[in-house]
Amino acid sequence: MFLHTHPYEPFIFEQAEKLIVGTLPPPRFTTGELKADDVDFCYGSRNGMLWPILDRIFDLGLVYENTHLAIEQRKNFLLANKIGVCDIVESAEREKVDASDLGMQNVRLRNLLHYLERYQNLKTVLFMGGNSKNGPEYFFRKLLKPIEVKLETISEEVPRIYRFQLPETDRKIQTVSLTAPSGAANRAVGSLASYKRMKATDANFNTLDFRVLQYRDFFLS
Repeated sequence: MFLHTHPYEPFIFEQAEKLIVGTLPPPRFTTGELKADDVDFCYGSRNGMLWPILDRIFDLGLVYENTHLAIEQRKNFLLANKIGVCDIVESAEREKVDASDLGMQNVRLRNLLHYLERYQNLKTVLFMGGNSKNGPEYFFRKLLKPIEVKLETISEEVPRIYRFQLPETDRKIQTVSLTAPSGAANRAVGSLASYKRMKATDANFNTLDFRVLQYRDFFLS
């Protein structure tokens, strides 16, 4: 079994108002065998779509390379826009060494509620994926269950939006389950009626374009 541990500590600071929450980066980030166009930072995989999406929304001019400059560009963006990152999985075991969420076994979770309580300006959690098995929303619901906190549904349309109240506080946190910024989610995107409508009117429209439109409202608001 391969022990897939998260290589990065949460990137959170006092001013953060939004929190990006995923699961684990590809195993090569754990072993340190990065490719030349990977970035040694959260969501830095050459195959990941999060930074290309944000690059288009904010016109960032990011470089995609294994350099200090690439890391600093991303950190500076997050700081300037009051966005933190705290993936929910600390470690998992795998029989097959790949990045599949479904392949994770004996998962150890980070206490995301602790970070939400500690950083009191946080208002929105942006899940990089939904409630399918081993997705970030799925694991978050597991954290809430023992303390009997439920997510109140705000919108059942994709991306699904929920709200909950932090225990022993009057703070209410909104969660948004965005379509995962990974190639594995492309099939799900392709099955959405909203994507099919957009594709029908523009043959060049693709799954990255769809995510840019979906993410824009929640990252700019």
